[in-house]
Amino acid sequence: MQGFNTTTVVTHFVLVGFSSLGELQLLLFAIFLLLYLTILVANVTIMAVIRFSRTLHSPMYGFLFILSFSEFCYTLVIIPQLLAHLLSATKTISFVACATQLFFFLGFACTNCFLIAVMGYDRYVAICHPLRYTLIMNKRLGLGLVSLSGVTGFFIALVATNLICDMPFCGPNKVNHYFCDMAPVIKLACTDTQVKELALFSLSILVIMVPFLLILISYGFIVNTILKIPSAEGKRKAFATCVSHLTVVFVHYGCASIIYLRPKSKSASDKDQLVAVSYTVVTPLLNPLVYSLRNQEVKSALKRVLTMSKATKMSQ
Repeated sequence: MQGFNTTTVVTHFVLVGFSSLGELQLLLFAIFLLLYLTILVANVTIMAVIRFSRTLHSPMYGFLFILSFSEFCYTLVIIPQLLAHLLSATKTISFVACATQLFFFLGFACTNCFLIAVMGYDRYVAICHPLRYTLIMNKRLGLGLVSLSGVTGFFIALVATNLICDMPFCGPNKVNHYFCDMAPVIKLACTDTQVKELALFSLSILVIMVPFLLILISYGFIVNTILKIPSAEGKRKAFATCVSHLTVVFVHYGCASIIYLRPKSKSASDKDQLVAVSYTVVTPLLNPLVYSLRNQEVKSALKRVLTMSKATKMSQ
């Protein structure tokens, strides 16, 4: 408690973020705005193509639709505020707004982790049990897995947000980040945080490592099945269906592990902001691009949708 004004209760935080960059903030604004618009267009395009193309009405693309929607909401929680603060001299956020941002950020982030694991299970069933795929991955199971991912993700977010916001904050109130993330906010608490940090670390292991291990197990069975395929072309096609998902898996879980699989918030540094950019901006952009550029079915469906759109306009 030494060094804190224990008679003062913090009602707002200052998001220091990229303040030290001075005039370069204008350049960052332009870059992040361009990236954000690309994220919105890319995810909306993926959702529209899946929605209006009958050839993509399968569990695999249903999960991709939900993931794109979740990524859309995920970036909406962080990037608009970041853009506003890059242009503003005042970078304050109220305690309630900070807690709200933290809750929704964690909720969508946890949901995405579980959804990516569900997509790994979908690939396992499709490759290891192709004849029973439609029977196993029916609509009821798909909705159940998506619902479970969302409910579990936001429940964990609620628990984590409550653990953090229940701590006393007496000052200082400068958050060394561009949004309200767990570690930089915890560092400002004027109390011993070891127990709660351990609890949050345990939740991070649950959210990151458990789905990742399940994905590894799924791909262990997948690789074993693919190696048994007699033709080289068959093996190539089977591996090709997994490349997009694996790319997203390693980028998503890799970045999250660097930040959240550390037991002490004291280990947070300015470099964390650069890593945070990767999972708050780059990953939401990567998902639709990877799945569209590397997926022939999505590209073909997109061409059909664009052709139909042009034909409709010409007929009018």
